Amino acid sequence: MTETTDQDITVHDAPEKHRYEIHVGEVRAGFAQYRLPDEGHVDFVHTEIDDAFSGQGLASRLVSAALADVRTRGKRIIPHCPYVAGWIKRHPEYDDITDWPQPRQ
Repeated sequence: MTETTDQDITVHDAPEKHRYEIHVGEVRAGFAQYRLPDEGHVDFVHTEIDDAFSGQGLASRLVSAALADVRTRGKRIIPHCPYVAGWIKRHPEYDDITDWPQPRQ
């Protein structure tokens, strides 16, 4: 496992790849994949942290930064990704910009 410090960690949107990426130093440690179903929504579909960085809270930091950026851009969240959905349930401050996916019929 690779140990990290706060100053080593950055999160940025990579719109050409449709994902937010978290880096530890120069290494991409994980990402949150999204799609843009319309002008007003960011639909998160998958979150992944590399095994070398597991257990350090990076997924939470990634999702926190990504959702804060979505809010800043004035868009709404659709949490299809189970990790993002669970994170939002633990952080109700994002309820106001979350549109929960409809169950499949």
